[in-house]
Amino acid sequence: DEGIWEVRSGRRHFVHSKVMAWVAVDRAVKAVEQFGESGPVEEWREAREAISTEIFDQGVANGRFKRTYDDTGPDASLLMLPLVGFVAADDPRMQATVEHIRDELVVDGLVHRYREGEADDGLPPGEGAFLLCSFWLVDCLVLQGRRAEAENIFERLLALRNDVGLLAEQYDPHLARQVGNFPQAFSHIALATAARMLDAAAAGGH
Repeated sequence: DEGIWEVRSGRRHFVHSKVMAWVAVDRAVKAVEQFGESGPVEEWREAREAISTEIFDQGVANGRFKRTYDDTGPDASLLMLPLVGFVAADDPRMQATVEHIRDELVVDGLVHRYREGEADDGLPPGEGAFLLCSFWLVDCLVLQGRRAEAENIFERLLALRNDVGLLAEQYDPHLARQVGNFPQAFSHIALATAARMLDAAAAGGH
């Protein structure tokens, strides 16, 4: 498909999209196992295993997850992998993925979706950091037990809110202002999720 970011460069095998297919089947299996729903659960288990095997076979290189099966570049959507339960946050492949994203996509403490210019996304140059992705990084760091680092990024994100506490889709670190859709619901949902995860980690002493 064109991936979560809807790039215009043609359909590719995006790892994030493959994982979302895995999530759909995994949740169907759990609906049967945990809630007594009916369905061909053995068939779904086999499909789940097949998708997982393919991702680990074709979606990993250099010890980390790839953007697509034929692109080893970083993509912030990969931060979702432990958040949906596909892989543990402390799995070495996921740890390496997080560090790759931090090295390549973080500007002024905030996460960009991908390296600008490497994808035909149909957008003008100069895209800001994606706040949703920056909150995903907070979540991953919490799950990795790196609460102090997560709190620092979270506080950085909170400081971007306007006078009534609203966030846009993006933040331009060069112009020091919010840009894109405003207000953006998924930025606020991600903020609430990250806050809950930080609170839970603090309560648990992690």
